Amino acid sequence: MPVEFKDYYKTLGVSKNAGRDEIRKAFRKLARRYHPDVAKDKANAEQKFKEINEAYEVLSDPEKRRKYDTLGSDWQNADRFQQQYSHGPEPGFDTGRGRDFEFHFGGTGFSEFFERFFGGTGTGFDGFSPFEEPESFSQFSRKTGTGHRGNNIEADVLVTLQEAINGSVRVLTLRHTDPATGRTGTESVHVRIPAGVRDGQKVRVPGKGGRGAGGAPAGDLFLKVKIAKHPDFTIHGDDIFHELELAPWEAVLGCTASVPTLNGSVSLKIPPHTKSGSRLRIRGKGMPTRTGQRGDLYAVVTIQTPDKTSEEERRLWEELATKSGFNPRKA
Repeated sequence: MPVEFKDYYKTLGVSKNAGRDEIRKAFRKLARRYHPDVAKDKANAEQKFKEINEAYEVLSDPEKRRKYDTLGSDWQNADRFQQQYSHGPEPGFDTGRGRDFEFHFGGTGFSEFFERFFGGTGTGFDGFSPFEEPESFSQFSRKTGTGHRGNNIEADVLVTLQEAINGSVRVLTLRHTDPATGRTGTESVHVRIPAGVRDGQKVRVPGKGGRGAGGAPAGDLFLKVKIAKHPDFTIHGDDIFHELELAPWEAVLGCTASVPTLNGSVSLKIPPHTKSGSRLRIRGKGMPTRTGQRGDLYAVVTIQTPDKTSEEERRLWEELATKSGFNPRKA
């Protein structure tokens, strides 16, 4: 089935030669503008936010970007691209293009283009989350009489940070085409995204995979969670990190800075002589843990300099330079 090509460079408004920092800055600028929490037109903003995340998901990953650039103008030649970069799914898994049905997904937060070239890859039996009930390999491949159980299907699902923290119910549309008859069927499936889900974990939807043969049951659908990139936060385990930008004088003299959290902003006291890269901990503002607690939020300091200065500001900087004995290049 033909799909619409996605120009990820155009989505982020960067050139094909853009470096990682430029891509990151473009994403953060657009993500802040279209984040559903701040945009007035939430419906359009949500769709735009998903498109921005999808583009950043590919262009921020060196391997995915290399594949995307290799795909290039030859993107319609899907078979050759997939043969070049895919080693095939593990036994018992399919990537949505099975022998009996061709699967497409709506409501995952990713476009059909992404799912086809960068989506679920049938990673097998490692990395299961505590929200699943994994079965043994023999159960996945078991035969029932003259029939056999359907293949398991894997797809990616984009989950916002708020959904990851609070949990949600997503409605997915499964569209499957029978190659033998050309008939297409659709089905809406309600999927519970558990609170506290982590990036890379899989949510199992029983019986929504490939159809079984000879009266055997259908396989399962496994949704691999990808937490949407946030313009202000990154996640590492139970903790959340925020890049806190300080002016040089704020770092030297100390100050009180407003730091965003997932539950509103808090005031954080910055001690004098704070160095770039320092991590300042705010307890209990991180991700939910399995024990019902919360991880921590870390404000990671980066010291910024002004893009331009007035004549008076330059004079003061020059005066400081002549009077200060500080030299960062001396031990």
